[in-house]
Order: sequence, then structure tokens, then C-alpha cells
Amino acid sequence: MNFQVLGWSHHRTPLQLRERLAFSREQVVQALQLFQKRHPLHECVLLSTCNRTEVYEACDRLPLLCRGELLQFIADQKALTLAELRDCCYHLRGEGAVRHLLSVACSLDSMVLGESQITAQVKQAYQLAVEVGTAGVVTHAVFQAALRTAGRVASETAIHQRRVSIPSLAVSEFAHQIFERFDDKLTLVIGAGEMAEETLRYLRHEGVQRIAVINRSYERACFLAERWGGTPYRWDQLLQLLKDADVVVSTTGAEEPIVTLEQFREVERARCDRPLFILDLAVPRDFDPVIGKRPGVYLFSIDDLKDVCERNRQERDRQLPLARKIVEAETRRLVNDHFVRQYGSIIRGLKEGWQQVKDQELARLLHRLPQTDEKTREEVEKAFDRLINKLLHPLLESVRMEGHTPRRWTLVEALARLFQLRQ
Repeated sequence: MNFQVLGWSHHRTPLQLRERLAFSREQVVQALQLFQKRHPLHECVLLSTCNRTEVYEACDRLPLLCRGELLQFIADQKALTLAELRDCCYHLRGEGAVRHLLSVACSLDSMVLGESQITAQVKQAYQLAVEVGTAGVVTHAVFQAALRTAGRVASETAIHQRRVSIPSLAVSEFAHQIFERFDDKLTLVIGAGEMAEETLRYLRHEGVQRIAVINRSYERACFLAERWGGTPYRWDQLLQLLKDADVVVSTTGAEEPIVTLEQFREVERARCDRPLFILDLAVPRDFDPVIGKRPGVYLFSIDDLKDVCERNRQERDRQLPLARKIVEAETRRLVNDHFVRQYGSIIRGLKEGWQQVKDQELARLLHRLPQTDEKTREEVEKAFDRLINKLLHPLLESVRMEGHTPRRWTLVEALARLFQLRQ
């Protein structure tokens, strides 16, 4: 199958580089349009999330682009050097690339196993390629199979039913005990690292609209705020923001609390007993633990959540073998279906070619025997048909026997070349 993926993910690519590789929707459109201009006969889908950037390329008839061409394409888009990209990327072709995409769509390759957002992100990337016009026969088949597989894993396993990350658990279970809705709440994010971003993703999923981001590095605050549609603030505005916030997510690397009880008392006077949910994910903690005892304050630390997360993770891990079995079955199904289509076109071409030769030779023979009666003509034609079927039989049996082995494509290509047939 002429299908490949080149990508960078949380498995082996540092956060700083993943940030530079991130594409907005508009940037994806521009990149796909440029790809189409450079390679009009090739298909392309570009997937970009906070934890991965992947370019999927396919071609129904022509050879795939080489790895270096795809590397250069991404390097050009992001003003990066090949050296920066080469050592931390992964590159898969054919069945391996198919299996990878299906695993990604099912969230089996995610930083948080079973997180549901990635399926929607894969679907959006595919739909965007369809809109731009860079999806085609191969990508249609593979991405539709990926979405079908994700649906099977979601319905046939419990892998999506238990939260296993601290941010997801805090938002889905603890924050909902305090607030029924989030679209009218102000969320303050303190810090701008991976944990802050992951929490923001879950909060957005719950409907959060108003986001304030504050960090000691204002530049980092601006980057995260722009990425999630929030507003950046400078560090000296922290206490003022705490007076207005409803939800606080704190993830700094400070060595001592950034908000003491004395400082919070000043904030408390301005809040008028409004409830405040604080998710302190920092180690050491950013908020003095005593603050959690103040009226209307709901303060949770990593220790409050990690035991529940671990129980959920163990339960979810029990579902992993079944999910992988589904991915493997769907991968084989897709690759074999594609092989049958390719194999069918080769066999049809072979049969049609031999049938044409049979018709020509039969017509020539009967022309030389004008006195032959109709019954004899029918017997002669049946003899020719039996001869063709007997000659084809060992070829067809060989293809069928090799149909479920890695050698199947080599055999089909050999047949196509031997009998000068188009694949």
C-alpha cells in the first residue's frame, strides 16, 4: 500500500520542538495547498495537536515521496533545519503506517491512554484535507478505516471510560462537584508547561471560554494564551487575577509557595465568598495548603488525585490488549481489502488480455475451416476456454496462497511486469 507517515510526538520529541512544529488550522491549509502545488498527483493529510505533528502521504499510482522530501517540506514550513528534525522523527510505510494511524485515532499512542480528543482531531485533519483537495483514494480508505476502528474501540472496550490523568480527573470529577457549567467562569492558568496545556484542553472540552494565562516569562504566557484563545498577563498581576478567577490551575516550578495564606487573605476580602476551585499541580505546591481550609475554597493537590488516577489506569490497562487486537484486525482488513482490489485489477487485465488472444486465434482458425458446423465450432471454443483456464489456474492459486503474507505485493508486481499489465 502506497501510504506513509513522517511525524514527531511526545515519545521522542522535546516539548520545545513540538511547539515550533505546531500548525494552526490556517497554517495547515496553506501547507496542504503548497504540497498540492508541488506534488499534484500525491495525497496528503497533516495532523497537528499539542503532542504530535504528522504528515501522511499517499499515492495510488506513483511511488511515494522519499523521507528526505517530506522532511524538507516540514522544515520549509517551520523554518527549521533538517538536522533539528531528523533525529527525533519517526517514519513508517505501508502496513506499519496504517497500524500507526489506527493506533493514533484510538488514542493508544497518546500521552494519556484513551483520551477522547485525538479521534476528533484525526477526523478534522482528514476533513480539512478533503476540503483542500489533497485527500484521495488511498487516504480516504485509510482515514475512514481509522475512524471506524476508533468507534469500535470506544464501543467494544472500556478504555475511554476511566480518567487516568490528573488534569482530566480533576476537571471531570472534582470541578464538576463545584460548578455545573464552565462557559461563564474565568479560568486562571499559572505556569505555561505541558501540564497547564493538558488541563486547558480538558477545560475547553467542558466549555470554558474565558482564560487568563500568567507566567514569570511573559513570552511563554503569550504563546500559551494565543494557542488556546486566552489573554496573557504579567506576573505582578497575579493577586488581582485571583480576585476575579473561578477556576485556578497552577503548575509552576517554584521552590516555595507563590501564594501564601497572608497574600490570600487580601484576595479573599475582594471575592465576597464566591467559590474558588484551585488545582495545584506543582511539586512543591504553589498554594499554601492552609488556603484550602478557607470558606468557599476547594484546593486539590496531586496527592489528592493520584490514587484515583492509578486505580483508573490499572483498570484501563486491562482493556489495552483487546483494543490492540481490534487495531490489528482492522489493519489486516484494510491492507487485505486493498490487496484484493489491486490483485483483482491485475487478474482482470490478465484474463482480458488472454481472452483477446483467444478470440483472435479462434477467429483465424474458424476462418480457415469454413465448412465447420455450429456444434463443432462450440466445442472448439470450449476447448480454447479450458486451455486458458488451465494456464491461469496456477497463477491464480499462487496469488491466493500468498494473499495473507508480506510477499503478496512482490508477486502481484512480478505478474504485472511479466505480462505488461498496469497496476
